[in-house]
Amino acid sequence: MKTLRFFPETVITLGPVAITDTVLITWLVMALITATSFVITRRLDLSPNLLQEILEALFETMEKTIREVLDIDPAEVVPILGTLWILIGFSNLAGLIPGLTTPTADLNTTFAFAMIAFSMTHIFGIKTQGVKKYIAHYREPTWVLLPFHVIAEITRTVALAVRLYGNMLSGDMIAVILLGIVGFIVPVPFNLLHVVIGLIQAYIFGILTLVFIAGGLGAKDRNEGGKGPLATGK
Repeated sequence: MKTLRFFPETVITLGPVAITDTVLITWLVMALITATSFVITRRLDLSPNLLQEILEALFETMEKTIREVLDIDPAEVVPILGTLWILIGFSNLAGLIPGLTTPTADLNTTFAFAMIAFSMTHIFGIKTQGVKKYIAHYREPTWVLLPFHVIAEITRTVALAVRLYGNMLSGDMIAVILLGIVGFIVPVPFNLLHVVIGLIQAYIFGILTLVFIAGGLGAKDRNEGGKGPLATGK
């Protein structure tokens, strides 16, 4: 029977490093994604079959979404953001497999994802305008607000992690309660809903990451007097 745990359990200890069940399941999810990607990309053709058409449609949708939000070449963002979307999506659904827990119901995992989003924001901001100009936007409109800008960066990253964690943990809690009250048959529709919610949460996490990156790139427009596409809303 599925049980609910608020903290991960240590499975293996390698010297001072403790490997938890969350880490092992995340590794399992990563291995599954890697193996699946390898298999489905071995027979790509100019005359695509149904599976290839679906994959190409998903890629084009992802690329279009990024192009609509960011004023940079989508090819720079697709690899890392696409990987983040896929990994979070699979992680959100891992708990549906008997014997496995949901990695994203562990706050450590969601904080790791949030730190990736945090890093991407500043990496692309610095890449597009340089360290000095990027840091300069934190003094706007006055240096007095610098601490508040820093606090905002930290709090939105924490909120991103806690949001995903809370949604997935609550889903696991409801599943355990339903199993305890009504048995194994009635919760089936809820599991189908959990699939939808898990995919939506992965999508929202990626969209929020795009918004954060757009904010970092928007500093360029502010430094240039608000003349760029991000400032004009084009």
